[in-house]
Amino acid sequence: MARRRKTSPFEDLISLAALLPWWASLIVTLVSWFFLHGVAISTPPAMTHPGQFSEAMTGTVLRSLAMVGQYLIPLAFVFGAIGSIAGRAKRKKLIKDVATATQPGKTVDGISWREFEQLVSEAFRRKGFTVTESGGGGPDGGIDLILQMGTDKYLVQCKQWKAIKVGVTVIRELFGVMAAEGAAGGFVVTSGTYTEEAKAFALGRNIQLVDGTLLKRWIANRSGAAQPMAATPVEPKPTVQPANPLCPVCSSSMILRTAKRGLNLGNQFWGCAKYPACRGIRQLGEASV
Repeated sequence: MARRRKTSPFEDLISLAALLPWWASLIVTLVSWFFLHGVAISTPPAMTHPGQFSEAMTGTVLRSLAMVGQYLIPLAFVFGAIGSIAGRAKRKKLIKDVATATQPGKTVDGISWREFEQLVSEAFRRKGFTVTESGGGGPDGGIDLILQMGTDKYLVQCKQWKAIKVGVTVIRELFGVMAAEGAAGGFVVTSGTYTEEAKAFALGRNIQLVDGTLLKRWIANRSGAAQPMAATPVEPKPTVQPANPLCPVCSSSMILRTAKRGLNLGNQFWGCAKYPACRGIRQLGEASV
């Protein structure tokens, strides 16, 4: 295996900045320049007794670092903003190519795992989320995307698994990270499918499982691809909902709510009466266990 090339701190800072939205990098550019410039031109305090020597030396070192940093750090974030803009253009082209793919190498199943993450990130951006690509570390490692919708944070794991179904272990791990990070919800996105155990565990835990079929629908809906003609609508039969189902997390009573943001905007669901202390949910029609 090829050895990874060593990078300088300056290159690492550019890579970090490129993960941010371009406007965030520009904000950091301005804030860092004004702050460091102020430190660099600050007047050192006059020494009145020998005990202030170490304090004066510390101040001199900080001003020297700020003198260099006032140019290097903003420059790194400017390069990062340029990289972010170029990366966004690349993702837009990627999602368009996948939506209109005629060759196997350009389909959801044919692209690389890194391109798959970029494809998913662009799909969420088009749905109104602010996306930060955290870089899970490989085809199977960690949280890949962090979504922001208003004050709510959502975590995303991408699994480009073609040969096997995504199992319940992945969903349990995501649920644990959601609790630790205080996330409002989570998504697992795969080019394949999920086991029945994984689907059952996700119910009531505000985790949405996106399989390959749904992901392709997301891509096609915003890429100008032709859509099948809708069938004649059939009047749905009324369903009788339980008066007060129990929360799957804390067993408290639940309240009928309407989603005000996110992918399920306008849809009704059962939400825990103790929200936001408890974020347990049930879908309409889901039985209370």
